[in-house]
Amino acid sequence: MPTPYILTDTHTHLYYHIGTPLMEEQMQRCFDRGIERIFLPNVNTESIPKVMDTVHAYPQNCFPMLGLHPCDVKKNYREELLSIEKALSTHKVYAIGEIGLDLYWDKTTLDIQKEAFRIQVQWAKDLRLPIDIHCREAFDELFELLDELKDDKLFGVLHCFTGTLDQAKRAIDLGFALGIGGVVTYKKSGLDAVVKEIDLEHIVLETDAPYLAPVPFRGKPNESSYLHYIAEKVADLHEVGIEKVAAVTTANSKRIFGI
Repeated sequence: MPTPYILTDTHTHLYYHIGTPLMEEQMQRCFDRGIERIFLPNVNTESIPKVMDTVHAYPQNCFPMLGLHPCDVKKNYREELLSIEKALSTHKVYAIGEIGLDLYWDKTTLDIQKEAFRIQVQWAKDLRLPIDIHCREAFDELFELLDELKDDKLFGVLHCFTGTLDQAKRAIDLGFALGIGGVVTYKKSGLDAVVKEIDLEHIVLETDAPYLAPVPFRGKPNESSYLHYIAEKVADLHEVGIEKVAAVTTANSKRIFGI
């Protein structure tokens, strides 16, 4: 039986499974649970074909983003950026992403991560697109960059937000929505207390599948159909029904991504 609401997964890598029976099964589970809008960020040039194949297979439901993930910013990053910029001229996309800073895996690439971020932010401004930001153990550095680049063309989503209330408020002040995923269901994350204090108008939902599965699937491969567990948790925190969370967060996603 169809759900009475539409949920939007604003960040998932389910395209990893394109061309396999698992892909069809996961998409059907999404539809069964009201997850009808799905945004797909690539991570590098190699992942672009899978993203676009998924979009072509599900053109009414899947919407692409393109960018260079900070963990893929290596010595050849300028070549990667040139290839992605070329792809932007041939594909309709709805955001530049995922882009950002990641100091968890490699702190030595911070300078080139920053440069790649600046270049891609300029793409977004030129194309009037939002950016989808990945930030891991780099909030101070990220906010410094955003302050530097801030203008009325800079907006988007801080994907997989797991920061403090102060960091949440700062991101919102800079014009960003918070992408809330499975971590909000983890008892010791502290994210539940933050989300409770943030107006739904500043929240979008995401899975980041196949990573960070929500409870009760924590530690297992994630999939976009689990988004409703995240929506239910946010609904509980705000003491509203899942229908309300679905309506507001989907409206937020339409406002940000323009579709």
